[in-house]
Amino acid sequence: MKISKKRWIRSGLALICSLAIVLSVFPAFADNEEIENLEDQSSSLENELQGINSDILALSDEISATEMQVEMLNGEIARTSDELADATANEEEQYENMKARIKYMYEHGNATLLELLFSAEDMSDFLNKADFIENLSEYDRNALNDLKEIHNQIEEEQENLQAQQDSLRDLSDQLESQQAELQAKANETSTNLADVQARLQQAKDEEAARIAAEEEARRKAAEEAAASVNNSSRPGSGSGGGYDNSVINGGGIDVSADDTTLLAAIIQCEAYQDYDSLLAVATVIMNRVESPRFPNSISGVIYASGQFEPVWTGRLQKVLDAGPTSLSMRVAQDAINGARLAAVSDCYYFLYAHGTNRDGIIIGDNVFFQSW
Repeated sequence: MKISKKRWIRSGLALICSLAIVLSVFPAFADNEEIENLEDQSSSLENELQGINSDILALSDEISATEMQVEMLNGEIARTSDELADATANEEEQYENMKARIKYMYEHGNATLLELLFSAEDMSDFLNKADFIENLSEYDRNALNDLKEIHNQIEEEQENLQAQQDSLRDLSDQLESQQAELQAKANETSTNLADVQARLQQAKDEEAARIAAEEEARRKAAEEAAASVNNSSRPGSGSGGGYDNSVINGGGIDVSADDTTLLAAIIQCEAYQDYDSLLAVATVIMNRVESPRFPNSISGVIYASGQFEPVWTGRLQKVLDAGPTSLSMRVAQDAINGARLAAVSDCYYFLYAHGTNRDGIIIGDNVFFQSW
């Protein structure tokens, strides 16, 4: 009777161990839910971070394009300032010459004028000399007015360029502010992502350790249960990241007459009126036409957004309306036929040399370089 009771107790213990093994799997559901929740958070944060980084890259490109336009306008402002200085000097010279003539006429009185008039050989000569005296003063007035008009036009153009430059700088500041905000958000998201991933890894490690421990406990419990059952028949048993000015042939292309005129007009706006300077600019434009990084037509390259200052300031249209010079047309046609200035045959950009500190090949008043 006592032996039967002991067997019953041992069998009961084995049953309890078996139940413990089965019940031990239930906490795993809670752990799996935590891991799934952390995985969802990690995936969501990764997608958010990827989107932020894409926005940052897009803003970086926009900032770079804006800075390029600001630098181009800096060069144009420098060019216009030089022209304004020349116009001011011409105006002052004309004014001083006119004052000298007026002073001479005042100091010598009417005698000189009378001598000039009375030296006439006949009435026709007399009228011609009278017209000469009158036209002399009128010429001074007209010349001075013309110079003043040129001075005012250059001053107005400079103010317009300065306003555009200020606007672009404001835009650049706004973009940089947005970029800083996005970068701060990216840093915060990266920190959150790192925290979630660390917790996820910890949860996975803990889950793996728990499963291993459970497997070990399950194995031991199974062994103990089996030993307990097997031993139940044995009473008392237990369980436990200078220039080369030669011209080379880069290959000609077929274009319309309008594109030839357009090329002539833009190089006339951007370079001195000498062959090398004009061909250097034309070479850069043709290099772009032939590069897969730029539009594959002359008009596409020239009218690409933010690339050539004369396009958006209206200087190009004025030259088109007036018609390019014969030299500009000849250089444009040579470039279309394949002529390239060897010194800049690998260049894709240029700026007004006196408005930038960039290194490159200086031809005329421009500096040419390969990449921005």
